Amino acid sequence: QVQLVESGGGLVQPGGSLRLSCAASGITTSFYTMGWYRQAPGKQRELVAHITRGASTNYADSVKGRFTISRDNAKNTVYLQMNSLRPEDTAVYYCNARAAFNFWGQGTQVTVSS
Repeated sequence: QVQLVESGGGLVQPGGSLRLSCAASGITTSFYTMGWYRQAPGKQRELVAHITRGASTNYADSVKGRFTISRDNAKNTVYLQMNSLRPEDTAVYYCNARAAFNFWGQGTQVTVSS
């Protein structure tokens, strides 16, 4: 059974930082493109960042220069370092593993507010 378990979300003030983690079981993440998506209330789910099997990265324009995606294949875990957080970053953040199949985590809430 495949599981992607996100952690690290929470409440942070504007300008603060959080690091999200996505721990995978049932798959070997090195064989997948791993991504982070987010969904704010009333909005569609959107790609935040992804990292390919070859470690190429891609970011949404809104997070470039502030967020960094990385992977630790030995730990079967993917991370999203989020700096300079803004209120508009508030959303549920989902981990995604994509190859021949597509898997999702249950999401973790990130709230940026003073």
